[in-house]
Amino acid sequence: MTKVLVIEDEAETRDIFLDSLEAEGFEAIGAKNGLVGVQKALENLPDLVLCDIMMPELDGYGVLSTLRQDPTTAMIPFIFLTAKATKAELRQGMDLGADDYLTKPSTVEELLGAIATRLQKQAAMKEYYAAHFPQTLVSPLSETTKSVNSQSIFPSDSHLSQVFEYIEANYHQPISLQDVALAVGYCPAYLTDLVRRHTGQTVNHWILERRMVAARTLLLESNLCVNQIAETVGYQHEGHFFRQFRQYHKTTPQAWRKAQLLTIQNSKLYPYREASYAHRLVEKRSPTYFKKSGI
Repeated sequence: MTKVLVIEDEAETRDIFLDSLEAEGFEAIGAKNGLVGVQKALENLPDLVLCDIMMPELDGYGVLSTLRQDPTTAMIPFIFLTAKATKAELRQGMDLGADDYLTKPSTVEELLGAIATRLQKQAAMKEYYAAHFPQTLVSPLSETTKSVNSQSIFPSDSHLSQVFEYIEANYHQPISLQDVALAVGYCPAYLTDLVRRHTGQTVNHWILERRMVAARTLLLESNLCVNQIAETVGYQHEGHFFRQFRQYHKTTPQAWRKAQLLTIQNSKLYPYREASYAHRLVEKRSPTYFKKSGI
């Protein structure tokens, strides 16, 4: 049975909504203020929340902000109930992640229509993700790039483990912020804020970071040309890969490969060059050297 939480401080209005929902076959849960509403949301994990804006203890914006910061409630569809709403208030609610607004007084038909629309959209998102982004995706990358330790790339953060796991499994495909958000069950705006608060970076930054690590590995340890590497690490167009690589490394993929291979070649030809130089430097500073030199 679909659960709907109604957070409304006016008892008469709250009872009307609860009775109407129960008559339509919903499991209706009531809360008399924002603090009680947050507690009941965490306890019951409803399928949708209806919430008044102006309430004592904790207003609707505070309720929405609190629920969006908890991974267990972050993606619950949220509809504001308001007697009036200015353009600025509407923008504030949408920025926090509200899904819809209902102006009071509203009819039962309007209420049920808004709920049905939000639930249908939520179901459609889940179906789309299940069809297009199955959890068992296997990367076709070479053993070279598979061997990279993702823990050395992504920060250790329990709040973002699902985000980084999804990026790790799918960076070789043309994924975006929207794909990651859909995969982990957050709205893009909330996910952007969450990742920025915990890492100081964006979701797209971490996708780019992972792709650049794989690209560098392939440039050094394979004979693939640049357009093949671009495709292998998730770019649909070589030009996009080329621009991002140059912005990230301040040089082109070809120039980076040449410079790194030359460095490796020199280190193999002259493995003791640096050590010998350091040894001579130490020797020159020793008392024995000064005696030999008559200094």
